[in-house]
Amino acid sequence: MASNQTGGCQHVHTHLHGGPIDNHTCHCSVCKRVTGQPTTHVVFYNYRDVEVDNPAGLKRQPFNDQNPDGPLELCTCATCGTPIMLDDKQHRIRVIVPNLMGFDPQGMPATYHAFYDPASGEARPSDGRPVYEALRPDFVWPQPA
Repeated sequence: MASNQTGGCQHVHTHLHGGPIDNHTCHCSVCKRVTGQPTTHVVFYNYRDVEVDNPAGLKRQPFNDQNPDGPLELCTCATCGTPIMLDDKQHRIRVIVPNLMGFDPQGMPATYHAFYDPASGEARPSDGRPVYEALRPDFVWPQPA
C-alpha cells in the first residue's frame, strides 16, 4: 500500500519507501484550520520512509500556529508554495496529506476516523470505519530515526 510512490511538486519531490504506519481521516481543529477542509486524510510514515530530494527547497513553518513549539512543521515548496509534507522535529514520523501533496488518495485509503469530538456538533461518521477521539488505541509512536 503506497510504497515506492512519488509526490510533491516540480521543485521538491517526496519518495515513499515502505507502507504507512497510520492512515486516518482526521477531524481535529488544527487540520481543519490548516487545510480548510472539513476532514483531512492523513497518512503517517516512519521518518526514514519518506525521502525528500531537495530539502533546501523547503520552507518550514509550525504546523499548529497556536502551538509554534510543537513537534510538527508544515513543509511547503519555497518556490511555488505547494504543501510537501509534515516533518516531525523529533524524527519519528513524516506525514502526507495525499490530496494536497501530490499523491493518489485512492492508493492509500484511510482505515479509521481520528480526533472525532462529539461536542463539535458534527454527525458521527457512519461509513463503517472505526471512530476514535484520538489516534487508534493500538498506535505506538516510533522511536526517533
